[in-house]
Amino acid sequence: MMSDPRPLTGIVGLGTVGEAFMRLAHQAGHRVVAVDTAPDALVRVGNRRNALTTDAAESVVLTHEVAELTDASLVIEAVPDDLAVKTDVLRQIGEVSQAPVLTTTAALSVPHLAIASGRPEMIVGLRFLVPPGPAGAVELVPTALTSQATQSAADALINGLGLTRVEIGTGPAADATALVMAYLNQSVAFLDAGHSTRDDIDTAMRLGCGLPAGPLCLLDIIGLDTVHATLTRLHQQTGDTSFTPAPLLTHMVESGYLGRKTGEGFYLYDEGGRSGGDEPDDPATTGRPVRTVAVIGSGVMARGIAEATATGGHPTLLVARSGEKAETALAAIAESLMRSVRRGKISAQQKAAALPLLAPATDMRAVADHDLIIEAVAEDLDVKRSIFSRLGAVATPGAILATTTSSLSVTACAQASGRPADVVGLHFFNPAPVLRLVELIRTNDTADDVFAGARAFVAGLGKTTVSCPDRAGFIVNSLLFPYLGSAVNLLQRPGTDIEATDTAVRHGFGHPMGPFELLDTIGLDVSLAIQHRLYDQLAQPEHQPAPLLEALVATGALGRKNQRGFRAGGSVQPMALARSRDAVSDLHSFR
Repeated sequence: MMSDPRPLTGIVGLGTVGEAFMRLAHQAGHRVVAVDTAPDALVRVGNRRNALTTDAAESVVLTHEVAELTDASLVIEAVPDDLAVKTDVLRQIGEVSQAPVLTTTAALSVPHLAIASGRPEMIVGLRFLVPPGPAGAVELVPTALTSQATQSAADALINGLGLTRVEIGTGPAADATALVMAYLNQSVAFLDAGHSTRDDIDTAMRLGCGLPAGPLCLLDIIGLDTVHATLTRLHQQTGDTSFTPAPLLTHMVESGYLGRKTGEGFYLYDEGGRSGGDEPDDPATTGRPVRTVAVIGSGVMARGIAEATATGGHPTLLVARSGEKAETALAAIAESLMRSVRRGKISAQQKAAALPLLAPATDMRAVADHDLIIEAVAEDLDVKRSIFSRLGAVATPGAILATTTSSLSVTACAQASGRPADVVGLHFFNPAPVLRLVELIRTNDTADDVFAGARAFVAGLGKTTVSCPDRAGFIVNSLLFPYLGSAVNLLQRPGTDIEATDTAVRHGFGHPMGPFELLDTIGLDVSLAIQHRLYDQLAQPEHQPAPLLEALVATGALGRKNQRGFRAGGSVQPMALARSRDAVSDLHSFR
C-alpha cells in the first residue's frame, strides 16, 4: 500500500490560534495531527472539524497524546503564552519528534524558549497579533541558534499555508499590542456602561475607521481569556489603569464565555465558527417623511452632505452666508460629481439627475418649507446655538432639525431651538458622499418619529446608521482618540519609532493606517481640538490631550494638509519631533 504523500503537520494546543492553524493546514491539503489535553477542546474542535469537509475526519486527527506527533514533518506549538507551560510542551515535543517546531508567542523571548526546549537549533518563533486566517500576516522570528534547515522548513510552511510574511519587530509589536488592547478594553467598558449596543459599536468602528472587524468581534476572534491575560500582564508591568480589565470582560472570562473558540462571547457561533445575529432589532416606528432637504453651511462637510442628498434624489437647498459662497459651493459639488463619474462611483445619468436638485440661498427663511434641515457649520457651539435659535422660529412645524457636530452637545443645540423634540444629531463622516457611516444621536427630548424619520432618511441615501445617546465623542471619537493619544504618548519614551509602530498596527491588526498616519490624515489641530472637547466634557484620564501633540501643533505642524506633522511627504519629521519634545519639557518646567 502506498504511503500518503501529503505533508503531516502537528499542532499542539487547540485554542483560537491552534484551531486557526488546523483550518489553514487542512485547506492547504496537509494531513494534521492536533493535540490538546483538554477533553472539551477536543470535542469542540472535533465538531467544527467535521463541519469543514467530508474527508476532514480522516485527514485531521485529534488526540490528547503528544506521542502521536512522531511522524510529523513540522510541529506548530500554540499553547498559552506562559513560559513554564511552553517550556514543558516544547520539551515533550522534543522527546517524541525530531521535526522543526514553530513556537507561537506574542510576548515571550524566542531565544529563551529555544534554549529551554533543549534543542535550540530546531526552534523558530512565529509572531502574529491576531489569529491568522487566509493570507493572514505572520512574522518569522528565528534566533541565532536556529538552523538553516529549520528556518527553511518554516518558510515553506508559511508559503504553503498561504500566509503573508511581514516584518514587525519585538518592540513595535509590543507597542501595537498595548495600544489595541487598551482600545478593546475601553470598548467593553463602553458597552457595559450602556452607551451603545454591541452591533452599533462594532459597526461604527468598522465603517468609521475602516477596520477589518469591530472591537467586540475582534475580542471574540482573539479570545477573551487571551485579551484578559494580556491586559493583566500590561497592567502589572506599567500600572496604567487603561489596562485594568473591564469588569464585564472579567465576568465573561470567569463564566466561560471566551469568544469564537468556545462558541459564545460577545456573539454566538455555530459549529463552523460562524457568528449569528442574535441581537434583536429595535421595534419599528413610523418616522416623519423626508422629501426636501436644506443644508446650512458651505464648507467641505456641508457640500458633501448636499451632494449626498441630491444624489439620493432629494431636492436640496444649500444656504450660505453670501451668494458668492453659495455659488462656489455648488460649483465644487458639480466638480465632485464629475470626479465620481470618472471614477465609476456614480453614472453620468445620476450626475445629470442630481444637479437640477441643488439650489442656493443666502436667507435662512428660505428653509421654512423643508422637511429636514441639516446644520453643517463650524464646530463652535455658540455659532450652532445661534443657528438653531433661528431655525426653531422659521422651520415649518413637523420639520426635523439636525446638527452634524462630531463632539459638541446636541442637547444644547436642541434647547436653543425651542423645539427640542424635533432635533437629532447626524454625524456624517468626511467625505460624506463616499463614507457609509452616520452616527445618529438622540437627546432625552428627541421624539420617536423624528429619530425614526432621520434613520429612514439616512438609509435611503445608502448609508448605515449607528445610534447612541448625546455623549461627547459619540461612539467613534470616544473610542478612537484615547488610542491615538496613547500612541503619541509613546514618543516621550526613548526608542519609539513612528514608522515601525504604524507598520506593526497595519500588519499586525489589519488597520488601514497606523495611529500616526491617521493623526496626520485627520489633521493634528483637529485631533487636538477633539481631545480637548472630550476631556472637557468627560474628564476621563484616557481623553486627556497628549502633551506632545499640543507641542507639535504649537510649532505649526498640522499634518498632511500642510505637509508638516509626524510625516512630511511620507517621511518622519525628526526635527519637528525634537522641537516638540523640547516644548513639552518647557511646558513641564512651568507647572
